[in-house]
Formats: sequence, C-alpha cells, structure tokens
Amino acid sequence: MQSSNLPTIFSITESEIDLNNLVAQITLTSTGAAAIFTGMVRGVTSRGDEHETEYLEYEAYIPMAEEKMKQVADEIREKWPVIEGIAIVQRIGKLYPKTPTVLIACTAAHRDTGVFDAARYGIDRLKEIVPVWKKEVGPNGEEWIEGDYIPKAGE
Repeated sequence: MQSSNLPTIFSITESEIDLNNLVAQITLTSTGAAAIFTGMVRGVTSRGDEHETEYLEYEAYIPMAEEKMKQVADEIREKWPVIEGIAIVQRIGKLYPKTPTVLIACTAAHRDTGVFDAARYGIDRLKEIVPVWKKEVGPNGEEWIEGDYIPKAGE
C-alpha cells in the first residue's frame, strides 16, 4: 500500500486525547500491533530540585507545529516503511497532573516490525523539532521550560 493511502493523524488540540478513537483511526484490517506513547503532566518534578507542579500551560504556533508533526510522520515512514498508521497529537492549554499531554501511536502488522522504535522515534523527534512551549506553574511561581534543541539549517 502506498504511504499516501496510509492513515496519518497529526494535530494540536485543546480537547482531551481519545486513545481509543485515535487507535481505531490508524488501524487497518492488516494491523496486528499498536505501540503507543503518552506523556503526562507530573505533579512532582525532579528536574533540578524536586518540586510540586500545580499545572502546565502549553502553547504552540499551530500551523508550524502541525507541519513539523507531518515531517515527523514522514520521517517515521521513511525509516520504517512497514508502519501502517501514525497518530501524533499534542494538547495545548492549562493541563493538570495526571493529564495526558501528548500521544504518539504507530501501528503495524506485527510487533517485531520496528513499531516500538517508530513510536519512540516519534516522541523524541517531536520534542526536538515541533514548536510547543510549556510553562510550569507551582506554589513557588512559574517558569518556562526550555528544551536542549537548537535547530540546524533546514529543520
């Protein structure tokens, strides 16, 4: 099947992430495996000194973020041609502890096809190149959390 005919979802949303709906959308009759990563808001963060987080506020420049999500999906398909479906979803807005913030799901015919690696690549690459910013708010104030990524030419 051509990759252009394979189900691919990428979106920035303020809505709750519906895992069952997303997996259903990226599942084909030939699908036998789905690898799913979901990131959550932590109520206690150990970055630096351990501290409490009341909530996170996520922001994104949606047109650019969704274009970069498409790039991540394209890269996954290039590296793992057997991947059938891909879903990449990032929530924005005010999110409280234990709330899912991001979801990467990849489907394939079998579990031993690289589907786990593809999902892992998806979240790592999303963190590298998708323009999403988060502000951590806690009892001691607020702080924008910066990543380590510095874009290279053409990224």
